[in-house]
Amino acid sequence: QVQLQESGGGLVQAGGSLRLSCTISGRTFRNYAIGWFRQAPGKEREFVASITWAGIIPYYADSKKDRFTISRDNDKMTVYLQVNSLRAEDTAVYYCARAPQDWRRLEDFGSWGQGTQVTVAS
Repeated sequence: QVQLQESGGGLVQAGGSLRLSCTISGRTFRNYAIGWFRQAPGKEREFVASITWAGIIPYYADSKKDRFTISRDNDKMTVYLQVNSLRAEDTAVYYCARAPQDWRRLEDFGSWGQGTQVTVAS
């Protein structure tokens, strides 16, 4: 069984940066993509970015292309999300999830982690 665990969240001042980690354990799943999502208080969960395990081209939500960078370390079975120039509106619980490599819908993502809280103080 595959398990995903997020880490790296915390309290940060506006303008700062964070690197979130999504560590994968269990069965190898090199044919899967890993995605990052976030859910702010009172809002629906939104897609941030995804990356395939075998591919090299990440995919971002249109509004996330400037300050967010997704990357992976296959040896460490970890996918990272670097967030720069943090703003108060970035405050949310950040989740990672997996999907088939050729995913087409956000509903294709599953095996959600528990999430990591990011709080940006303005």
